[in-house]
Amino acid sequence: MDWDDIFTRMKMSIRSSDEDLPSVSTIAQENHNPFRVLISTIISLRTKDEVTIAASRRLFKIADTPQKMIHIPKEVVERAIYPAGFYRVKAENILAISQILIQKFCGEVPSRRDTLLSLPGVGVKTANLTLNLGFGIDAICVDTHVHRISNRMGWIETKTPEQSELALEKIMPRHYWIPLNELLVTFGQRICKPISPLCSQCPVVDVCQKKGVKTSR
Repeated sequence: MDWDDIFTRMKMSIRSSDEDLPSVSTIAQENHNPFRVLISTIISLRTKDEVTIAASRRLFKIADTPQKMIHIPKEVVERAIYPAGFYRVKAENILAISQILIQKFCGEVPSRRDTLLSLPGVGVKTANLTLNLGFGIDAICVDTHVHRISNRMGWIETKTPEQSELALEKIMPRHYWIPLNELLVTFGQRICKPISPLCSQCPVVDVCQKKGVKTSR
């Protein structure tokens, strides 16, 4: 598998597009702060990227540290992140996480995956993305795009994102672990769509096994 060639071709196809799709990494690029990355990723779950970016910015104007966040009423947090999916639950988790960070970690986001996973509302995707964008620690973040494309291309054969993470770790060079998520998310939004992917525009169609693809454009 020529990973360098595949990643280069995918990147070129994305850069050639005039469309600028936002992502959680936008928040990280504005301020490489683990707390902001963690909270933005929580907001992003089951939420469109453009909604996540706007909601995160509204919230961080009010409070951008655990110390400030714990003094914000839950209703204010809810209004700030609305219309993010499950915004009431997320607001509760954001406040609980802020309290835990202060009580157990001196107000700092921990850089260990197992510790991150112990926080309310934090799953594997959120933990890995926080390690990636917040700390620059190698970790493969698998969401629906990464899971779908990796299996569609024939790189792996798995049933769940959790299985995909472990399978990709075994075959993918470590220096691609961090950029993998953002690349495939954008590639999946623009070209390798869930239904009827744009195979006629795909730069890696010659090495794609098209597993599970019934119709394409």
